[in-house]
Amino acid sequence: MAPRGRQRSSAPLQVLLFLNGWYSATYFLLEGFIFVYKVLLLPYPLTNLLLDLVLLLLYLGIEATRIFFGSKGNLCQRKVPLSISLALTLPAAVLAVYYLLLQTYALRLEAILNTILLLFYSVEFLLAVLALLTFSSLDSY
Repeated sequence: MAPRGRQRSSAPLQVLLFLNGWYSATYFLLEGFIFVYKVLLLPYPLTNLLLDLVLLLLYLGIEATRIFFGSKGNLCQRKVPLSISLALTLPAAVLAVYYLLLQTYALRLEAILNTILLLFYSVEFLLAVLALLTFSSLDSY
């Protein structure tokens, strides 16, 4: 156990990263089922389907990496992994906006799921910046 005053990791950030991990797993599972639904019922052009699926797989990799580095950076109180997580939040948010607005067929369920993801990203971004500031300010003592 760390001495009093030495604990600098952010508990709210860690809880949010944990919840986001579960939400992301659910999101990607639902998104896979939604793609099956769209392919079976909608006239989905093959090139658009491939683009959307490749971007979804890229999104899955970015999101898993972002949550991993954010969690490890916060728990180990390291600035570099937390900064990597913070930097990966931007491409993850861009892909969430793509699936919210720009994909070939966007369902209302997808709009709700992506809006929740964007809320997660904004709160995590603020908490990660605060954690980085805390790590930086207490390193000088």
